[in-house]
Amino acid sequence: MPGTPEPAPTVDLPPVEWVSFEDAEGDTWQFDVSFLASRWTCIFGRGCQGVLDEPAAHLGHGCCTHGAHFTGPEDQADLLAAAARIRPSQWQFHAEAGDTPLTTDEDGAVVTKVVDGACVFLNRPGFAGGAGCALHIAALEAGERPLDWKPDVCWQLPLRLEELTDSHGHRVFVLREWKRRDWGEAGLDFHWWCTDAPDAFVGGEPAYVTLRDEIVELVGEEPYRMLVAYLADRTTVLPDGSVPLPHPAVRPRLKRG
Repeated sequence: MPGTPEPAPTVDLPPVEWVSFEDAEGDTWQFDVSFLASRWTCIFGRGCQGVLDEPAAHLGHGCCTHGAHFTGPEDQADLLAAAARIRPSQWQFHAEAGDTPLTTDEDGAVVTKVVDGACVFLNRPGFAGGAGCALHIAALEAGERPLDWKPDVCWQLPLRLEELTDSHGHRVFVLREWKRRDWGEAGLDFHWWCTDAPDAFVGGEPAYVTLRDEIVELVGEEPYRMLVAYLADRTTVLPDGSVPLPHPAVRPRLKRG
């Protein structure tokens, strides 16, 4: 019929629930409630398909296929100090690391070396010292936190903190899940990514509890306390029957059309 507008195209809408707080300094902290209240958990070695362009659970790479990048010289120095503490019995590729576990990639960035198709620190399935990150294993055996031994990008996953500053100097910090786009164009080629997959939302406790140390390291104690106080009520069914909006990976996608 002439003059009748065409119907709008159907668009996937995976809504996410957010909450924000202002701290004593006047900064704003915004949190992805749908992710942090979810039961996401790392399933390395328990069905993680890795970040190649095809399923690769059998390789046991997790997200360690590529060499880890660094946030700066301090991050590199911390890694080297930690690496010096790992015993050969804990690190499958200790000898292959040579004088340094670091190298420079084709873009000129400093990264960890890659050996046999994955990070030099990744112990493969069957290694007597244990499969997984040698830094992680050595830290636990030393009674310390793995996040204090690993490169920043490794311990922060699957969290991402962004800082925005407006023209008046007001700062907004956004804590959310690490998405495919955060890896750049390469992320679009991943066959599988854990925060997209319901397989990874099988934890026994909410992510804001299991990832406490990582969240506090990123945002500090005060913002974390505000988040916990809010979620302590929000994760309980409220009198109006509401609960946090589930993560998109574990609910049917809504469509608008």
